[in-house]
Amino acid sequence: MNVTIWNEFRHEQKDEAVRSVYPDGIHQVIADFLGKEHQVSTATLDEPEHGLTEELLNQTDVLVWWGHIAHHEVADEVVERVHKRVLEGMGLIVLHSGHFSKIFKKLMGTGCDLKWREADEKERLWVVSPSHPIAEGIDEYFELEKEEMYGEHFDIPNPDEIVFLSWFQGGEVFRSGCTYTRGNGKIFYFRPGHETYPTFKNQHVQRVIQNAVRWAAPTKRAYPAYGNAKPLEPVPGGSK
Repeated sequence: MNVTIWNEFRHEQKDEAVRSVYPDGIHQVIADFLGKEHQVSTATLDEPEHGLTEELLNQTDVLVWWGHIAHHEVADEVVERVHKRVLEGMGLIVLHSGHFSKIFKKLMGTGCDLKWREADEKERLWVVSPSHPIAEGIDEYFELEKEEMYGEHFDIPNPDEIVFLSWFQGGEVFRSGCTYTRGNGKIFYFRPGHETYPTFKNQHVQRVIQNAVRWAAPTKRAYPAYGNAKPLEPVPGGSK
């Protein structure tokens, strides 16, 4: 498949703590492990058209999205372009703080807000849908030694499926692996991935993202036709 990883790529350039974890950017770490199985491209916020040209998106089977401090800088024109491609069948994997991205909020139709806290807490991710393809190869749970806390209530529509549920050391829980369909496209939101932690180097996190990319692959069928339709059978009085 053709997979595109989009990363805001601001923290890594401005914050030494982040740069020490991801010197070449979060997108490059994700590209390295997805590139073992797929044809991978990367795109970042400060490229022309944020790197998401029509040509690239038309060739993209699954788009992976990470953003945080500059959601407002993503051009509405590009958001519409991505939205159209998702409806047509392109898969979308939204990571961590991408819950506040323009594209995720547009697809969800809600505020997508939540509780959060940065306190170096342990996160335990429980598999609550063990037969789901995204959970393949993951035991009953896995743990991240330190992560940013996200807590309920998470202002999203009821997911089609909840694959992972997180528990945090401070007591909160969170729906951390949620699937949706919009049009022909499949969407997976995955919670872990705060920029100051090496979360995307974790083998379990990488396995989940690899599984999610496979799951979100486009189905091989045409986009539905809408609008005025001619009858398949003769209709008394004709059609208008």
